Amino acid sequence: MNIRDRLTGGMPAPTPAETRLSQALLTDYPLGGIGTASALARKAGVSDPTVTRFVAKLGFANFADFQAALLAEVEAGLHSPLLMMGAKRGSAEADHPARAFFRSAARQLGDYADRVTPAVFDPVADLLLKAPGRIHLLGGRFSRHLASILAAYLSQFRDGVIDIGPCSSESVDRLADMGKRDVLVVFDYRRYQGDVVELALQAAGLGVKIVLFTDPWMSPVARHAAHVIVAPVEIDSPFDSQITALAQVEALGHLMISRDSPRPRARMERIERIRRANRVTLDDPAGKIRP
Repeated sequence: MNIRDRLTGGMPAPTPAETRLSQALLTDYPLGGIGTASALARKAGVSDPTVTRFVAKLGFANFADFQAALLAEVEAGLHSPLLMMGAKRGSAEADHPARAFFRSAARQLGDYADRVTPAVFDPVADLLLKAPGRIHLLGGRFSRHLASILAAYLSQFRDGVIDIGPCSSESVDRLADMGKRDVLVVFDYRRYQGDVVELALQAAGLGVKIVLFTDPWMSPVARHAAHVIVAPVEIDSPFDSQITALAQVEALGHLMISRDSPRPRARMERIERIRRANRVTLDDPAGKIRP
């Protein structure tokens, strides 16, 4: 069994730190584990001893043995016909740019689906549904739209959801209302946005639990986050892609509603009654839209 199979096969009772290590390795597999144990620890935002315990849990005597196995997989992968065929196909593809982009995006999402550890979403769903305080959501120039989408999902399931919106001087004022009962969900991808990072770090200093959505290189917020969800961003485009990040948000929404908890369901039913009473949408049981 290779290392990726061990990571995706489900480790027994992984700690949050071990989950972050798994994500760090799987997001850039197998090259993500090439380097020192300290470098891997920094990348995942954990301590060096955590890496030592992690590789032991995977069945290796020490980090050197773990890395030797990983290097053997790298060598095998470099000579993989499938890998070479994929690279040639990508470079030789002569197609309309939009279609090439869609295909590249589909590959990115499919690859992520194959290597993600689904259990990483479970504690995040529990925290967002059950946190006793408020849920604040924050993103950068582009990623704030992801924050808004997750806020829209959460608002269906619970109260106390606050979409901070574009980071500004007014956003900083939100810190006055944050405390240890609250959660701050941060979306921060390279090139990391200074004001987003600073607000998140100050919130962490107030005891706010941080949930971070980021890329394989990890926002500086990662070291202060209780949970980190990593998405690949590189694609056949000059721009980084948020397609997988959006899928993560929607998967989290799907996971939360699939729990079928009484309180979220009751809230959704109340919201639907209010919407029908105010004709918010064009739903018409008779199948006709009245003027």
